[in-house]
Amino acid sequence: MNVQWYPGHMTKAKRQMQEDVKLIDLIIELVDARVPLSSRNPDIDEIGKNKARLILLNKADLADEAQNEVWKTYFQEKGFYVVKVDSRNGAGMKLVQNVIQEACKEKTERDRKRGIKNRPIRAMVAGIPNVGKSTFINTFAGKACAKTGNKPGVTKGKQWIRLNKNVELLDTPGILWPKFEDQEVGKRLAFIGSVKDDILNMEELALELISYLCKNYPGALEKRYNIAEEGLPVEILGEIARVRGCLKKGEELDYTKATGILFEEFRSGKIGRITLEWA
Repeated sequence: MNVQWYPGHMTKAKRQMQEDVKLIDLIIELVDARVPLSSRNPDIDEIGKNKARLILLNKADLADEAQNEVWKTYFQEKGFYVVKVDSRNGAGMKLVQNVIQEACKEKTERDRKRGIKNRPIRAMVAGIPNVGKSTFINTFAGKACAKTGNKPGVTKGKQWIRLNKNVELLDTPGILWPKFEDQEVGKRLAFIGSVKDDILNMEELALELISYLCKNYPGALEKRYNIAEEGLPVEILGEIARVRGCLKKGEELDYTKATGILFEEFRSGKIGRITLEWA
């Protein structure tokens, strides 16, 4: 499975982020809790050196809770602040506020010593496409957020969202591209829907997903579809098609339709809380 990104876009986005980083104190990096490494670009560590760093394990409600804790420890040991969130329903958001203050306490202390009081912490949200950056900004800022407009010394067009008296958020998130050299990374991102389905062979991908689930989460498919997890992945997909009534004319099993059901139910957490990448 080959997924291509355009290098021109990547270079431009990276350059933009390098400029924006000069304006901020803290990078809030969103990763998908189901694929925490595959959904981040290591370039951010170079771009964000000397800045406070906060990693949000987004969609943590869809991931295996035991693995969420393992990944949280993994990143904390590397010097990041970490919060598990689900930006769609707001879970973990209150904690983010507190951790932002904690992550930037050295800066606040430096300001205080210089006689600068109440200067808000400036942060930017960063991450790969489709990881939930905009949803997070909207949920975190809430409906009442006021854009503070252009400030002196800020590039024209830059808008700051005033979250409260302590935090301002750059309204344009930093975009990083995943590293697709490793085909496993591409596959994991395809599983969670971060790569457009219409450029992929979804039935082939479904067999890979079934194989992964049977090996790492035995019983999950059996429980959801009331089928035996026996035989080849293609036979299991056939069983899902049969149980869900996915039939073409002449009682032939409709594997395409069954694939659609499998991915919809996997991505929405109906098959269970599943992590695709283990620390």
